[in-house]
Amino acid sequence: MPRHWDVHPSVVIGLVLLGGLYVFLGGLRAPRRRAVAFAGALLIMLLALNGPLHDLSDHSLFSAHMVQHLVLTLAFPPLLLYGTPAWVVQPLLVPRAVFRFAAWATRPLPAALMFLAPISLWHFPVFYEAALRHHGLHIMQHLVFIATSVLMWWPVLSPVPELPRISYPAQMGYLFLLGIPMSVVGALITLSDRVLYPFYATAPRIWGLSPLADQQIGGLLMWVPGGLVLWLAMTVVWFRWAAREERGDVERAVPRQAYATLPPASPPGGVA
Repeated sequence: MPRHWDVHPSVVIGLVLLGGLYVFLGGLRAPRRRAVAFAGALLIMLLALNGPLHDLSDHSLFSAHMVQHLVLTLAFPPLLLYGTPAWVVQPLLVPRAVFRFAAWATRPLPAALMFLAPISLWHFPVFYEAALRHHGLHIMQHLVFIATSVLMWWPVLSPVPELPRISYPAQMGYLFLLGIPMSVVGALITLSDRVLYPFYATAPRIWGLSPLADQQIGGLLMWVPGGLVLWLAMTVVWFRWAAREERGDVERAVPRQAYATLPPASPPGGVA
């Protein structure tokens, strides 16, 4: 097992730029829990794309690669969106073309399809193998997973009322339906009786796992824990909905209080 930490400058630079943009646009004026969530998202990204997990996924274990993908798609985006207040996102939506695209792409059906299509297709052996053997394509794979998973989570955790969240009942149905294709892909990988990805068949073995056992564990991770994350999110949504019903608030839309919409105390970057 790798005992050293390989740090990839491109990842560090990207995270520094993302964090710097957050600070410049006034993100640190958000409630502390949101700023902590944003910092947690950056830390998760750093750990997923550097160090032992990254080395194992790139060189030895399909199951480690699956853990990496689940972290990038099911852990990083919710923390990122929850931790980003509205006033950080709103300046980015000022160009009309950007807003029009975002208004379409963050609706449930396009957001779900743009997430499910690449994550399903990229697990076909021919595409998966290509990404493992060509570093540039592998980087693109990760960028696509991250971008489309942010869109996927948007109808549930949108930080801006201009691109609103869907109602609580719709959120629960949306999350439930999202889990079905992911479970199918995970089940197909788990139940396969042959090694689907030749790259791992010839990779150095770790912990005595055979290539097929490693593949089955990876598929099981996508099938069960991946689905449980969505069920956990559904549970949180249900409790929010129930609390609102108990207060007698029967409006279908998510209340504006769910968004961090209070403007920062001074303009971002200190510009008057």
